[in-house]
Amino acid sequence: MTSPSKKSSTQTLKKSIPAAVKRKPVARSAYSRAELEEIFRRFSIQRPEPKGELEHVNPFTLVVAVALSAQATDAGVNKATRALFKVADTPQKMLDLGEEKVRDYIKTIGLFRNKAKNVIALSQRLVDVYGGEVPKTREELVTLPGVGRKTANVVMSMAFGIPTVAVDTHIFRIANRIRLAPGKTPDEIEDKLLRIIPKHYLFHAHHWLILHGRYCCKARKPECERCVIADICKSPEKNCDVPAPLVELPQQIIGSAN
Repeated sequence: MTSPSKKSSTQTLKKSIPAAVKRKPVARSAYSRAELEEIFRRFSIQRPEPKGELEHVNPFTLVVAVALSAQATDAGVNKATRALFKVADTPQKMLDLGEEKVRDYIKTIGLFRNKAKNVIALSQRLVDVYGGEVPKTREELVTLPGVGRKTANVVMSMAFGIPTVAVDTHIFRIANRIRLAPGKTPDEIEDKLLRIIPKHYLFHAHHWLILHGRYCCKARKPECERCVIADICKSPEKNCDVPAPLVELPQQIIGSAN
């Protein structure tokens, strides 16, 4: 028997989705086009201007910060790079600093020795091949030492305004947990998300999903009572069908949490 709250939530959703939008499920997702539209519409109201939480001052420092964030928290990376970027915010300055000193700045970050080596190597390549400028294409970005597809996508989006979806641990979890774009690899999930996310929401979708996973649909236990899409969500793990109030959240404090 369906509970009154669930009936109410379902009725609310039906009213909020235009009748002209077809209910046919979209391939590669458990959600219909109307449901996908509504999910990202709500995210857009909750966080109109979502931002990445890695501190940086230009495309180069962003590349470095994202590369350093592998197997580390954004807060931990920010703590280490604040001092580093004050003295080395260009590839040449990073080279002048040298690997040993870079290592000293980032020694609180996991795998810091190998990461310091990569930072120097990518700085050298940027100077030698790209005149000290960060390239804008994924094909060029992934040739930089320590830069994979995820890092390249983040840089393309945050530094150059190119819509992409960088599948980190949060997005990988969300895509599978709520059956948004189930997949076994980050590349598979990225491909599915690019196909199903409404185009007019694509630019911010990457950050909406990351922040939703970081602060609401958490790894250990999803906080469904705080979720604005609880009534639409198809996760077998969810424990609430009533969506949280759809209000704009306070402005992000970059680097405050993970």
